[in-house]
Formats: sequence, C-alpha cells, structure tokens
Amino acid sequence: MDKYKETPDILTSSEDYASRFHGKTGEYFLEIQLAKVEKYLGGYYRPTILDVGGGHAQLAIPLIQKGYNVTITGSDDCCEERLLAAGLQGSYSYHTCDMLNLPFKDNCFDVVLAFRLISHVERWQLLIRELSRVAKKAVIIDYPDWRSTNILYSMLFPIKKLFEKNTRNYTLFTRKEISQEFERNGLIVTEFDPEFLLPMVVHRAVNSRYFSQFSENVFATIGVTQLLGSPIVACAQKLQSTYQAERSSLKSSVLSPAKLRTSDQLRNN
Repeated sequence: MDKYKETPDILTSSEDYASRFHGKTGEYFLEIQLAKVEKYLGGYYRPTILDVGGGHAQLAIPLIQKGYNVTITGSDDCCEERLLAAGLQGSYSYHTCDMLNLPFKDNCFDVVLAFRLISHVERWQLLIRELSRVAKKAVIIDYPDWRSTNILYSMLFPIKKLFEKNTRNYTLFTRKEISQEFERNGLIVTEFDPEFLLPMVVHRAVNSRYFSQFSENVFATIGVTQLLGSPIVACAQKLQSTYQAERSSLKSSVLSPAKLRTSDQLRNN
C-alpha cells in the first residue's frame, strides 16, 4: 500500500514513462517544455526552485545542469532513481514526502514547478494550495486544456492508448478553473502558454521531428496554438511579487501592459 494517498508521480518517475519521450519527437517535446519554463525563470535572479513530483526528471536534470538550485520531491524513494542514474548526486536536494502536505515553510522557494502532475491528482485544489503556499514568487505548472483537441478526449483516448500503450486517464481543465484556484491562494496567472496544437499522440504516430517542428511552427505563427493548443504551461505569480516584478526590466519580456493593468486593479480591489 502506498504511504500517501496521491502518488501519480511514482509512475511518471519510471523508466517506462520516460520511454514516451525517447527519440527525436520526444526530444522535441521536452525542448519546447524546457524553453517555456526557462522563459519565466529568466525573470528572476538565481531563483531557488522546488520541482514537486519531479522524479520524471524532464525539468530537474536540465535545470540542475544549467546551474539552478533545485529541490525535488517524490512520493516514494524510487522517484529519485532517474536523478541518481544521471550522476548528479550532490548537486540537488531530494525529499520523499506527501505532495499535498509538503514539509517546507511558507514562501520557502522562489519558484515552484509541477509538471505531468495536476491532471492525475484527484484533490488537485489541495495540490495548488500547497504549491502556492511554499512559493515565494511564482508557481509554474502544465495541464491539459478543454479548449483544444482534448474536447474529443473520449473518442480519441482508445486511439491514443493504441499508439502509446502506457498512457493513462487524465483530468481536463479550463483556464477559468486554473485561474480561480490560484487566485484563491493569492496568485494571479499571468501567462497561459500552450505547447502544441496537434495532439501529442499524432506527433508520436508520425514520428518525425521535421513534421512536428514545421507544423507546430506554422500553427504558432498564425495564432491557432495560442487559441486552441494543449498542454498549457501556466505561470502564476504571488500578488506582491507580481506587482514588484512588473516594474522590473527583468519581467518586461514576459508581462504586457495589459497584464500590468490587470494586476494593479487586483491590488486596488
């Protein structure tokens, strides 16, 4: 029996799950994901990072290698196996703990990450609460959005299962749901940044990096990805940190004047 009730990261930390991102197409997926996260991390000077459920190592390993101060949590000791295999001992901190009751003080880390996680957590509101509690400046997550090809989820899942073999059911969210839950915990979502327009299973089926890169670049250029893409990388900032960061040149490339006005209004209400 699992020590904790919510342990979806045990699966995502496995080599079987990692195999979903092998090959050129898988590398492309991870490059896009990392680039979007680094875009937001670039707004902070040498941030301390907590990667909750990060044993999949999709972000932890490259961020550690780039010199970031990274702490990773997992629901079981086995969640550290991929990190240990990378030979990075001594360059990160790892804690086995309950993701819904993190053993850290409030505002303990500058930025908190949670990827490949929220859509597999039943009590996802509690997860957002904990991520928000321990974050001093921002929380960055990814999630599958209803406003995408996911609207055909029930019809496409058997096809997805056929091609991906080791896929699993997941929960879809709306931008409103994500925004409201973060706002309840004192954060404002400043960016909804979709990764792809085509379902990832389509890219895996075609198995061509050229096809994936070319098609997704076209969709992004004409603006369709921003409207209907998924999964989405959402960046939520603590209100007090948001207010300060928006007036810093470090964040000028991330926050637009429209978002500045939105945050000012929130502070004045």
